[in-house]
Amino acid sequence: MSLLGIPFDENSSYLRGAAQAPPRIVEALFCDSSNLWTENGTDLQGRVRDAGSLALPSDTPAAFGAIEREVAGQLRQDARLILLGGDHSITYPVVKAFAAKFPDLEILHFDAHPDLYDQLGGNRFSHACPFARVMEEKLARRLIQVGVRTMNRHQREQAQRFGVEVLEMKDLGSWPALNFQGPVYLSFDIDVLDPAFVPGISHWEPGGLSVREVVNLLHSLRARLVGADVVEYNPARDQSGRTAMVCAKVVKEIAAGLLGR
Repeated sequence: MSLLGIPFDENSSYLRGAAQAPPRIVEALFCDSSNLWTENGTDLQGRVRDAGSLALPSDTPAAFGAIEREVAGQLRQDARLILLGGDHSITYPVVKAFAAKFPDLEILHFDAHPDLYDQLGGNRFSHACPFARVMEEKLARRLIQVGVRTMNRHQREQAQRFGVEVLEMKDLGSWPALNFQGPVYLSFDIDVLDPAFVPGISHWEPGGLSVREVVNLLHSLRARLVGADVVEYNPARDQSGRTAMVCAKVVKEIAAGLLGR
């Protein structure tokens, strides 16, 4: 299984810095302060490799085209991929590549934000818009969003329009089990976690999940995972390196799911 960096944050609406994340996550993953065993007993030693990061232009259409082509090429070789962002706008071209191989794709999306804006600040490719583009183009037959706590009227209307299943934080005690029928792509925005656990994010949104709750949710997932991304880590706000270690933990537990544990 490969970790492929997508160092692109041109569509961040507030702070830049997420483009610097991929090597920091890889460094934390292979750091001697921990090991490569997951909590469910999978040894990732020798089974996960760092594939480096793409060299991308700053122009969004050109960058998105390069991302889609590279991911599609990897998938043609039956690669198992975890993509390391970058801001959340990268998920749109990544999912385009996955949808071409998996026509019945379902998406599980962890995030404080639904990212369903039609446009933000005049930008239809903002990191606040990727799932509007995904659903408009029918790239997934189902989208479940977990941990959302920033819904406004427009995004509620968008969720209704696209038939998105939204599990909001305010309803945490009554969430259903995460069960899927088809192949699943998992998009994990690190700000689904409470900023008390992950200060190294651009958008501090209190009231989020704990690391333990996230790990438990990943372990409870009943799905055939075919790929994933981990996005929106901003090293510029992570002076202690704490958030990088949380990202590495999330990557490890997702990798266990992709490898079938």
